[in-house]
Amino acid sequence: MMDKFRLVVILLMFAGCAVGPNFVRPSPPDTDRYTRQLQSEATVAAEGQSQYFTSSNTLIADWWKLFKSDQLNTIVNKAITNNPTLQASEASLRQSQDSMRAGYGVFFPQIQAGAGTSRQRTASTGQGSQTPGRIFNLITFSGTVSYALDVFGGARRSVESLRALADYQRYENVAAYLMLTSNVVNTSIARAAYSEESRTTRQLIMLEKQQLKLTQAQVSTGRVSYSAVLSVQGLIASAQASLAPLEQNVSQSEHLLATLEGEFPSKVNLPDIDLNGLFLPIDLPVSLPSDLVNQRPDILAAEAQMHVASAKIGVATALMFPSFSLNGTFGTSGSSFGNLTAASGKFWSIGPSATIPLFQGTTLWFGRRAAIDAYQQSRANYRQTVLGAFAQVADSLKALEHDAEALQAQAEAKRDASEALKLLQDNYRAGLVDYLAVLTADVQFHETSISYLQAVTQRYQDTVALFVALGGGWWNV
Repeated sequence: MMDKFRLVVILLMFAGCAVGPNFVRPSPPDTDRYTRQLQSEATVAAEGQSQYFTSSNTLIADWWKLFKSDQLNTIVNKAITNNPTLQASEASLRQSQDSMRAGYGVFFPQIQAGAGTSRQRTASTGQGSQTPGRIFNLITFSGTVSYALDVFGGARRSVESLRALADYQRYENVAAYLMLTSNVVNTSIARAAYSEESRTTRQLIMLEKQQLKLTQAQVSTGRVSYSAVLSVQGLIASAQASLAPLEQNVSQSEHLLATLEGEFPSKVNLPDIDLNGLFLPIDLPVSLPSDLVNQRPDILAAEAQMHVASAKIGVATALMFPSFSLNGTFGTSGSSFGNLTAASGKFWSIGPSATIPLFQGTTLWFGRRAAIDAYQQSRANYRQTVLGAFAQVADSLKALEHDAEALQAQAEAKRDASEALKLLQDNYRAGLVDYLAVLTADVQFHETSISYLQAVTQRYQDTVALFVALGGGWWNV
């Protein structure tokens, strides 16, 4: 008995060890900026507005509220509540957390109870005059207790992998939330832009049709050639051709928003958003590169996958070592319920057991090698994720700088076209030019207005892209 006790003590001493590598988080990237050139403190002023880049990780979690649109907030909140993809992601997170809790059961004794009753007949015995078999009842009640001694840490590594998998699902859920909200905001901005561009195009077509009537009248009087009519008709056809795709884009945007909100397109009721009513976020907090790896959900998910793969190396390694357990059985049996309490029917056993893997071909060895290969793959995937994330931030920062420059140029072109139109209108009232010149200037003004709308939209959407590239501010909930 003393020898068994000593064996248990020795096994418990070893139980503090766990084979396999202990996971260490990757070091932050050795760079202090996202772009090759030093980041500008602000964009150029476009329409009197500059956007300022500050080194901070204070981006709010509900970043879409920075656009200061109640209608936009309503659409986003409904999508967060009803989106099936987000609900599925949340269910996956709960599943992984429950699996992790279930895994902790390996650290507790396993207790089972059993009961059985049967009617049996023994075989005949003896030679010559055989003793006939005996028929009797057998009733048994028993209990077993077993406790696995995690000497080499295989169970602990297994639970560690479940815990890391739960972390992975958590960050995947954050990523799904970020993807949903960014899709809703981008689609809402695009819908507003398409609607505004469609209205401007319709106004342009009306003006071009007026221009066509005047041109036809001039042709009938012989003032201009018929080729002028063909030119105006070509302008009208071109504008009408661009109108249909715009209206299709509006419809597709509404259908996509319906899907994101968990509604059927036939039942969705979307509030209208005025593109000119959106507020451009001015102060843009840009996280340091060393902070980005702790904020982007896709980077953290890739890190969690590394942790899972690291823990599985320990699981595969522990399989190559002996496994130990403590087992106990107790019970009673008898031919009837009345004699179950008799001392002669009681039985029990207790003691440690060990299972030693002596030979299993190359299964265990290459199983461990496969786990190591999986870890190396996860490391490479992690690095690729980090590189992609940094590229997205760099793209967004540069895009906002160029968007401001492009918007300023479009704003100047729009102002010039507006001034030209006003001058021609004044000259027309003074009788210095004909109305056809006024219509031509009006067409040019509307065309520059459409280009201006596109530049405004691009600036809004690239601002969204920066918020998403920085991780969406979920850590500031």
